Amino acid sequence: MARGKIQIKRIENSTNRQVTYSKRRNGLFKKANELTVLCDAKVSIIMVSTTNKLHEYISPSISTKQFFDLYQKTKRIDLWSSHYEAMQEQLRKLKEVNKNLKREIRRRMGESLNGMTLEELWSLEQKMDESVKIIRERKMKVIGNQIETHKKKVRNGEEIHRNLLHEFELREEDPRYGLVENGGEEYEYDSSVVGYSQEAVLLPRILAFRLQLNQPNLHSGAGAGAGAGGSDLTTFALLE
Repeated sequence: MARGKIQIKRIENSTNRQVTYSKRRNGLFKKANELTVLCDAKVSIIMVSTTNKLHEYISPSISTKQFFDLYQKTKRIDLWSSHYEAMQEQLRKLKEVNKNLKREIRRRMGESLNGMTLEELWSLEQKMDESVKIIRERKMKVIGNQIETHKKKVRNGEEIHRNLLHEFELREEDPRYGLVENGGEEYEYDSSVVGYSQEAVLLPRILAFRLQLNQPNLHSGAGAGAGAGGSDLTTFALLE
């Protein structure tokens, strides 16, 4: 059965188009390889698909650069001259930009001002004033952040101080720390706080409650029983 002719036009279906491209590309590469082997020819094929994928075939006996050099020699043209000239022009422009930037930096440092006109000096002065304004704004912002951080630390320290004072007042109101009963009789004691200072805001200390008898005659009349019963100085920890 004879195969029908295919109308040569763009295939609308993308899947069919890709399948046809792959099949015919492989066919072309196969024919190019046969031509290289049978006829000792130098063949090069470069193909780019609609998805921008590059496919290339070149005879094994020659490299891509050698093939293009041979093409230039045969056609007596220079494929790289225009590209080289464009690269040289781009390099020249970059060098000029670099030179101008270096001159601008020197002028902002107060150097290379002799050849400047009045208009250039005026423009440079305006630019430096704008730069100083930006630097000052940035500096004030940094200082403001530092001040705010310091205020937060001070507020935290004051809060810790208030909490310590409140806890101390609560402990002071506790009756267990004011009057001690011993053998059915009550004795009054002097109380004092040991180890409490303003440094407690930064470095918490141990608070102690010292109890001392107001009746000195009890120290000498107790005898051996008083010595066995314990000391007249007792210390209680307020903060665990």
